[in-house]
Amino acid sequence: MEKRWHILEAPEGKAEQLSNALRIHPVLCKILAQRGMETYEEAKDYFRPQLSGLHDPFLMKDMTKAVQRITTAFEKKERILVFGDYDVDGTTAVSCMFRFLQSIYIPENIRFYIPHRYREGYGVSKEGIDFACENDITLIIALDCGIKSADLIRYARVKGIDFIVCDHHLPDEDLPPAVAILNPKQKDCSYPYKELCGCGVGFKLICALSAHLGLNEKDCFNYLDLVATAIAADIVPMTGENRILAYYGVKQVNENPSPGIKALIELSGLQKSEMHINNLVFVIAPRINAAGRMDDARKAVQLFIEEDYTKAIEYAGMLHSDNDDRKEADSSITEQALRIIESDDILVKRKTTVVYRPHWHKGVVGIVASRLIEKYYRPTVVLTQSGEIVAGSARSVPGFNLYEAIHACRQHLLGYGGHFAAAGMTMLPNQVEAFSSKFEEVVTAQIKPAQLIPVLVIDAAIELADIKPVFYKIISQMEPFGPENLRPVFICRNVTDTGYSKVVKEDHIKFSVKQNNTIISGIGFNMAQHFGLLQSKQPIDLVFTINENEWNGEKSLQLKVIDFRPGMQ
Repeated sequence: MEKRWHILEAPEGKAEQLSNALRIHPVLCKILAQRGMETYEEAKDYFRPQLSGLHDPFLMKDMTKAVQRITTAFEKKERILVFGDYDVDGTTAVSCMFRFLQSIYIPENIRFYIPHRYREGYGVSKEGIDFACENDITLIIALDCGIKSADLIRYARVKGIDFIVCDHHLPDEDLPPAVAILNPKQKDCSYPYKELCGCGVGFKLICALSAHLGLNEKDCFNYLDLVATAIAADIVPMTGENRILAYYGVKQVNENPSPGIKALIELSGLQKSEMHINNLVFVIAPRINAAGRMDDARKAVQLFIEEDYTKAIEYAGMLHSDNDDRKEADSSITEQALRIIESDDILVKRKTTVVYRPHWHKGVVGIVASRLIEKYYRPTVVLTQSGEIVAGSARSVPGFNLYEAIHACRQHLLGYGGHFAAAGMTMLPNQVEAFSSKFEEVVTAQIKPAQLIPVLVIDAAIELADIKPVFYKIISQMEPFGPENLRPVFICRNVTDTGYSKVVKEDHIKFSVKQNNTIISGIGFNMAQHFGLLQSKQPIDLVFTINENEWNGEKSLQLKVIDFRPGMQ
């Protein structure tokens, strides 16, 4: 798929200013300036994050109320329910809070609840509140959900149950009647950092409780491996507090992980490797998510609160098995969906994708929608049937407001919800065709042609001669990578093939390229169809990231090629 290349510029004068202060390669200073750094001190805080840089949790609106309500519950020996969503952010948040409360309060007075994805749906559920009633629970701490559950929290109040809401989703005008709402995105919350995930907000409540009770601050940091996993999985900006928490969380994953994380690492075959944030995103998080997608997410919490490693391995095995089922369903449905599109010229030429089969597994339709965008870059909806109702997930391309497009098709829907980039919807089976036509009509009228071509954002141009161990070492110190702090992407112009490049495993290219007197190797996944360009021996422009390759105990730098095209003479 052809991409538009966009090379970023640095704010004028800022890169030179940093270069004079840091004495590192000017290209790296340019990238730091692009990411908002102007001074030596800002760069120092970036490269050497400190836990002392975390904000006082009591700066968050309602934090004092939340702490007071929980300590009152302790004094009155009330029963407390820790409630959270079924995804990675929710299950890790529940696990952290449950473990902490059990360590400081009567363990049998603490319960946890994860709603079933298909029976109860997202967020606070009536079933969860009724469970609290049946078990004489008078306080629910909701994590990664609750901010949009005003009616259900009113229902809980009638039942004599108080709520503390710890959430990071954008609030509506109608706030729930909770005794405390912890959400830095509230309009009147002055908390300095707004981009915490749900587990991060829960972690701040743990820190506040710990400080109020005079406990050792370091004990709060025992949960950072789970907090880092939530930050990685929820794709929140890797800036500010998120960067500090992720930095020390990854450090804990490598040095002293909880039994649950350790068990997942072992079953994933990574126990001999140094773990990076990418491992949390692409290896650990999918296994946690698979529990809720394929079965019941409660087992993810049971894994993370388990202290016996032998039992943790058993729970991790269940998640591992769920993930295998998820991968099989994901792969099979993606293949079927691609066949549906490719067998119909009208569908191929559309500006949207809407595909439907009643037997597809509901738990993976969102993943399949993302997969289809990799091949057909356009707003995509994947539908399946649940009982008498058709339900589905939608994904967008950057810059196009998917929620507004689905809102314009509401006459064909029973319900819908979501945001700019992703959404879900339900409809009757006899409305699928009409919805598909209307969605195509709405998107065609609104989307710009440029939005249907993926953009490859490039940080800076370099020469092959710049790629040296000291250059790579500084890039490595920019970890953990994530949104707003992505691994740097470089372009090198007019390089030529050495004659040793080759296709490997049918789909990939093993590169060997030179520029002046510098030769370097690299790998380009799923690029074999473009091998002819290399064989032409013409100069090419190469876009890549830099990583380290280890072979037979020897380490060397290599390029991970993202795209290439004929060079500009």
